[in-house]
Amino acid sequence: MLPRSVDAVVIGSGPNGLVSAITLADAGWDVLVLEAADTFGGAVRSAEDGGWISDRFSSNYPLGVASPVIRALELEKFGLKWSHAPLPLVHLLDEDGAAAAIHPDPEDTAKSLGAEHPGDGDAWLRLYQQYVSIREPLLNALLTTWPPVGPGLKLVRKLGSAGELLRFARFMAMPMHRMGQELFDGRQGPAILAGNALHADAPLAGSVSGTMGWLLAMLAQDVGFPVAAGGSSALSGALVRRAERAGALLVRGLPVTGVDVSGGRVTAVRTGSGEVVTVERAVIADTSAPVLYGKLLPEALIPAGLRRDLDERFEWDYPTVKLNFRLSGPIPWKAVEAHSAGVVHLGGTADDLVHLSADLDTGRVPSQPFLLIGQTTKSDASRSPAGAEAVWAYAHLPRGIADDASAEKLAGRMERAIERFAPGFGDLVVGRDLQRPSGLESADAALGFGALGGGTMQLHQQLVFRPTIGLGSARTFVDGLYLGSSAIHPGGGVHGACGHLAARTALRDASLLGPLTRKLPTAALRHLQR
Repeated sequence: MLPRSVDAVVIGSGPNGLVSAITLADAGWDVLVLEAADTFGGAVRSAEDGGWISDRFSSNYPLGVASPVIRALELEKFGLKWSHAPLPLVHLLDEDGAAAAIHPDPEDTAKSLGAEHPGDGDAWLRLYQQYVSIREPLLNALLTTWPPVGPGLKLVRKLGSAGELLRFARFMAMPMHRMGQELFDGRQGPAILAGNALHADAPLAGSVSGTMGWLLAMLAQDVGFPVAAGGSSALSGALVRRAERAGALLVRGLPVTGVDVSGGRVTAVRTGSGEVVTVERAVIADTSAPVLYGKLLPEALIPAGLRRDLDERFEWDYPTVKLNFRLSGPIPWKAVEAHSAGVVHLGGTADDLVHLSADLDTGRVPSQPFLLIGQTTKSDASRSPAGAEAVWAYAHLPRGIADDASAEKLAGRMERAIERFAPGFGDLVVGRDLQRPSGLESADAALGFGALGGGTMQLHQQLVFRPTIGLGSARTFVDGLYLGSSAIHPGGGVHGACGHLAARTALRDASLLGPLTRKLPTAALRHLQR
C-alpha cells in the first residue's frame, strides 16, 4: 500500500531522481520515489548472467567521481567502490597501430604526446595545469547551482585579469576542431579532444564542442574513466541505500500515469495501479521533457508556446546502437597501449571525425563509424570469468534514423571496424547482444529514440534554452512541479546535478521566502511559454 499523502513524489529512480529524493529527505521531507521499471537506477543498471556482468546503458563515470554533488553523498559508505583500468583512455588513430593515450600521470601523457610532436607534451601540461587551477569553481558552477553566481565569481577570481577571463570565454566557445589546431601541432592531441567531444552530440566544427572534448579529456587525466566495481547497478544500489537511510520510500514496478493540477498547483500523482497519492509540497519528474509534458500532464494545461516548442523545436541527441560482447580473451589490438585501456576510441584523426560528425548531422549513416568501446574487464576483473573479457561498444545513428534495420546495419559496420584495428577479434566472440534504439527506449522511457542525453547538448538547447526557451531552471509553469532530469541544465551525464538543482529549487520555493523566490520566475516562465 502506498501512503495516501506525502510531502514530495519523485517520478523515476535514475541518478537524478535518487539525488532529488536524498536531498529532500535529508531536509526532513516525507518522500516517495515511484519507479516504473522492476529495477531502480534508470540508465545506470547492469545485468549478471553466468559470471558475466554487462552494463546495460552507461558504464564509465568520470563525472560521477568528480561531481561535487555525488561526492557529498559519500556513497563509499553505502557500498560503492570505483575501479580503474591501468590506462584511462586510448584513442586509435589508424589501422597500423598508431594511438594516443591518456596515462594516469599527466607527465606520462605529455611524454607520449611529445614523442609524436615536440611541444605537444608541454601544451598538454599547460592545459591540464590551467584546468586544475580552476577545477573547483568550474565544477561547482556547472553542477551545484543555477544561476551559478557564487561559483562564477570564484571562477572569475581564479582566472585573474579581465583579459584572462575573456580568453577563457573564447576558449570555451571554440569548436573542437579549431581548439585542437590552436593547442597542438601533431595528430594525437586533437584526436583526444575530438573523441571526447563525440561522447556528446555537438558537431565538431560547431561552437562549444571544444568545451565538451576538453572537459572530458581533463577529467580522464584527473580522475580517470572508472567503472563501479561489480557493475553499474552498484552505483544505483548505493544511491538507493543512501536514499532509504535518509528516510525516503522507494517503490519499483509502479509507473506514474498522470500528474494532477488544481488552481495552477500540483496536487497529486496517479499510478498504473489506480492509486492516487496526494502531494503536499512538490513533484520532481526524473523523466524526459516529452514524457512530462506530453504524457503525464493534462494536454489542455500545456501552454501553446511550450507545446509548439516541444513539437517543432525540441531536438533529441543522436540515437545509440550498443553491442555487448562476451569474448574468450582480450581484444588483439594492433595498438599496444589499447591492451590496458578501460576506454578505447576507434575512429581516426580529428579530421576524420569532423567528416563523421558532418555525416551524422546531414542524415548519413557513417560508413566508418566512431566507436566508444568499454573494456570493462580491464577496469574490473569481476565483469567476466577468468581469462575472458566483457566488452561493450556503441556508436550513433543520425537523428531521425532509429529503425531496427539501420541499427543492424550500423552494428555490422562496428564489428568490421574492430576487426580492422584488431585482426582476429571475431574469433573471440562467444556471445553478442545488440541493443537497438527501440530497445533502449522500451527499457527506459526517458531515452527517447535511443538518445542517452535527454536532448541535444548543442548550444541552442543548453542553459536557458533547455529543454525549450525558459529560465534554465527546474521550474515548470505549474507551481510545485519540477523537471529534475538531464532534460534541464546542465544536461546529460551521471553527475546528479539536475536532480540536485530540482530539489534545491523545491526546498527554496517551499521555504518562508518561497512566495518571493517562485512568484516572479514562474510568472516569467508562463509568459515565455504562452
